[in-house]
Amino acid sequence: MAGTSVEAVDAVDWSQFRTGVPEHHPVKEVPRALRRLVRRGPAATEEDCDPLYSCLFAPTGGLPSAAAAALPFLMALACDPANGVRVTLVELLGALNGAARETGEQGTHTAWREEWRRQGDQITALLADPAPSVRRAALLLAADDALLERWHAETDPAVRLPLLLMLGTRAATAADVPETASPGGRHRFAGAVEAVLSRVLRDDEPVMKVAAVIARASLDPDAPLRHVDLLLDILADPAVRPRFERIWWLPGVEVPLTRDDVAARVSALLDHVPVAALSFVTRLAEAAERTADDGLRRVVLDEAWRHLVLRRSAAPTVLPLAARLLDCADDCVRLKAAHLLAMLAPDSGPYADRLAALLDDPGTDEISWIEGTVGDFARWALVRLGDPRGLSGLVESLGAPYREQSGRSWVTGDPRRPEMHDVLVPLREHADVLLPALLEEVRQDHERHGDHGEIMGTLLHVAEAWGPDALPVLSVVLPLLKDTRYSLRVVNVLLAMGPDAAPTASAVRDAVVLDYPGNHQRIAWAAWRIAGGDDGTALRLLGEAVHDEQVSPYGPVLLLSGFGPAAAAHAGVRKVMENAAYGRATAAVALWAITGDPGASLAVL
Repeated sequence: MAGTSVEAVDAVDWSQFRTGVPEHHPVKEVPRALRRLVRRGPAATEEDCDPLYSCLFAPTGGLPSAAAAALPFLMALACDPANGVRVTLVELLGALNGAARETGEQGTHTAWREEWRRQGDQITALLADPAPSVRRAALLLAADDALLERWHAETDPAVRLPLLLMLGTRAATAADVPETASPGGRHRFAGAVEAVLSRVLRDDEPVMKVAAVIARASLDPDAPLRHVDLLLDILADPAVRPRFERIWWLPGVEVPLTRDDVAARVSALLDHVPVAALSFVTRLAEAAERTADDGLRRVVLDEAWRHLVLRRSAAPTVLPLAARLLDCADDCVRLKAAHLLAMLAPDSGPYADRLAALLDDPGTDEISWIEGTVGDFARWALVRLGDPRGLSGLVESLGAPYREQSGRSWVTGDPRRPEMHDVLVPLREHADVLLPALLEEVRQDHERHGDHGEIMGTLLHVAEAWGPDALPVLSVVLPLLKDTRYSLRVVNVLLAMGPDAAPTASAVRDAVVLDYPGNHQRIAWAAWRIAGGDDGTALRLLGEAVHDEQVSPYGPVLLLSGFGPAAAAHAGVRKVMENAAYGRATAAVALWAITGDPGASLAVL
């Protein structure tokens, strides 16, 4: 095609245009990428388009001037049946036009819009392209009336379905294109879409009816409530399930949505009526049990978890749903059910025996890739229930991600394994059972990673929380006073241990963190607290720091309060309370502790 020849690309004076990030991507990269796409033809790949994504978008939104200059070449390449990345190019065009629309009338977008209008015939051609994948991607380029016209001509269900969804979205947002710019145009378009949706709901195949309900929800959020029975019947029908993956394709998405994906989307449409939303999940669970549908069971548990996160009042509904699925043959279902019962403790107490039966269950989640085994989550659930059967093997279970080098990454709202310290800290009364296992994990972690292991930090966290009950760790943590990464944390552990840590006071005084002046004060104070008595060093250092106007007084003020009346000579505390811009409340508390007189402090507090 002449429009995509190398000569046509070279005929443009590209030096007058700018890319989105010219300091990193000079404009010469645009013609270079276009020439490569022309030359490679059928052999072109998505990677060949990557430089265009880097050059033709602005980080702050909108489009640089090079985008409008490249538009006719991109369109010509997308329309060329011999090009190997037509779908990618159409998606790129859709993304560029979307960026131009979002930014409005400013700057270089006038040039883009004028060029875009000139490409109207090519957009129409893409909407009627012989390749369904190209027609589907081209939906992102079409104006409202063009979408409606395409609906009446389109026969491929895998294009009709995303087209139907897009019609619902466009009718709801009153697209800002010329065909519907007037209020009358908006009403006409919305009415036409409503008529299409009504015909689909009345006469079309089941999966298209689900799409029609979702599309109508864009216009009327209560539409799914009125069609709940229809939605449940279709989603739970085993005969219909494969049809979803055959036709539920969306522009810009490389794989089709499954029935399970769609079921979760439908469930979310009911969130604005919580009672109805929970009822839908319950009825979906009942349908899944009737047909032994593990896919729907997974959806039920995912939605139950989501509702529990959104509102704790969902717990009475979620609990029996999860409990019924503890014995499911599907590993993913059992794991998610055990996770939910852990989260629902102590209400899940009646199911402790069933959880205990799962302690050795090696099942893993190969669907959504939640780390851990069914047994790991059952053990955690028992621990949260205060059931001692969960203690055996607990530390080893919690340490598995560190031994296995798991990713330790997750989506914020998803179920996941708990952090080791979060589980262990509340179990102080079982320190005698758990500490030996935790120390062994620290030893193994050190063998694997040397001084850079992660579990030592967990040990310090837990030991500080357990205080005197963590005394067996002294020989392990005391050498860390010489390690700048850990020394102050070790000091906190020793402080928490109380009088039993008194022999460590001299080691604390020699801690390696004395390169920072503020640490001198804290170390001296800590040694005094650990050993008892005082040679005056800590009190002197803290008092001097409070009086020194070049030093932030807030830390020393707080530490001084522990000396009580012995710190009465340090009037700088009152000065901080009365004059400082920050830290007045801390100074007020300290002054009260030192003088025993609440009068002046109360006025500040």
